Amino acid sequence: MMTMKNLMIAIAFALLPTLFYAQVTAFDKFEDKAGIDNVIVNKKMFQLMSQVKATGADKANYQQYIDLIKKLDNLKVFRTSNAKYSADMKATVDSYLKKNTLDELMRINESGRNIKIYVKSGASASQVRELLMFMEGGRQETVIMTLTGNFDLSEISLLTDKMSLPGGNELKKASKSKK
Repeated sequence: MMTMKNLMIAIAFALLPTLFYAQVTAFDKFEDKAGIDNVIVNKKMFQLMSQVKATGADKANYQQYIDLIKKLDNLKVFRTSNAKYSADMKATVDSYLKKNTLDELMRINESGRNIKIYVKSGASASQVRELLMFMEGGRQETVIMTLTGNFDLSEISLLTDKMSLPGGNELKKASKSKK
């Protein structure tokens, strides 16, 4: 027969994964919805990408890119032009920011388009464990991008160049302003 202490420990271990799952998957509700485009790259894919060998004149730049992707755990990009989904994305980002301690890195308002970039710092001021970018407004689509790992903010421009990420120019500006 289980004692009360053993029962409490068993319940705690049973609930622990759901607590971590809830934090990691705050934006996953947007994955399989018609009207929301998404790109999800997991750690395993980054590991596979890092095995590709560089060739040609751009070998030095490519090696920097490979070094960066070895530091990444997860990339998620969600994009929509649907007004209902855009409102839901904004509410989800607002809720996520209330529950998680991310610092606002940069805010851009250009032609009615609002772009906000947040980071969770790592060991040093330029080290990032999580980057969250939210773009909305204007006549363009709403975009959420989240990137996790343990990387230097100055390396982000390499990623935006190689993967053609939405908001890449804004991320380049953010990485230059943090130096």
